[in-house]
Amino acid sequence: MKIETYISQLLYRYECVAIPGFGAFLTEIQTVQLNESTNSFFPPKKTISFNSRLKNNDGLLANHIAQAENTSYGFAVSAIAFEVLNWKKILEENGVLSLKNIGELRLNSESNIVFTPNDHTNYLATSFGLSPFVSPMVKKEIFEKKIEKIASKEKDAALLHDNENHVKTSNPYLRYAAIFVLGLGITGSIGYPIYQNQIDSQTLVVEQTVQKKVQNKIQEATFFIQSPLPAVTLSVDSAKVETAEPKMPYHIMAGAFRSEQNAEKAYNQLIKDGYKARMLGEDKHGLFPVIYGSYATMKEAEEAQKEIQKGENPEAWILIENL
Repeated sequence: MKIETYISQLLYRYECVAIPGFGAFLTEIQTVQLNESTNSFFPPKKTISFNSRLKNNDGLLANHIAQAENTSYGFAVSAIAFEVLNWKKILEENGVLSLKNIGELRLNSESNIVFTPNDHTNYLATSFGLSPFVSPMVKKEIFEKKIEKIASKEKDAALLHDNENHVKTSNPYLRYAAIFVLGLGITGSIGYPIYQNQIDSQTLVVEQTVQKKVQNKIQEATFFIQSPLPAVTLSVDSAKVETAEPKMPYHIMAGAFRSEQNAEKAYNQLIKDGYKARMLGEDKHGLFPVIYGSYATMKEAEEAQKEIQKGENPEAWILIENL
């Protein structure tokens, strides 16, 4: 399975796409760029980088593959692990690994991975259809020559009227033309900064809109948090605390099944094994998740996860959500 296709699809929607056991591709929005030497403008885009230390399975890639291939989450995890082995073998033998529409990965002299992104693909969806363009320079010399020519005509006309002893004003149309051309020259000198300010302000609005959409998309994904923020302690009425049910937002996932019957079998087996298992309803991807149990704190969930990974399921991961 060529998983780089699915990685490319996710890069349009998320800031981080992790490949379990290998690393993660990160995206960052770059604003409009101007090359002053060539007067070239480049639209906003997403730049891609690679971090070989982010190897944990956050479930994003596996869930996407399972949905696209109409298969189970476990099969998708196995397919990713198999592809990662092939990637590492290619890097060891050839020293370079090319991923279509993403970039090239190379091993340096210290056997560390160096990533070179593919600049031909722009993963910023809001810039779709935009391409670089060149703005010609405004040449003020042309307007200055026109002004000199008009002024010369006015001077000749004034001398002609003096010789005829007629006190008349110069042709008003020439004056208006000179003022108009002079105005064009002034507009050319200040118009470019105004145009640049308009581009910057519009780009800022686009970036804020894109960032808001990206944050909404990130909140839809499930991530494993190594060091969560400390809990906030609030003052609560003791009478209400006694009647309120304790919140248990930390859950250890056993798997997500395409078939509801398979999910029920897994759930029943976990109950027999002594777990306080739960079978959740069908999610938006058409999968039926099953969890080993729920916990009130991250510390409790991590301790239970370690025990499950040792004896039951090495791929068990933590879901943080109020179910």
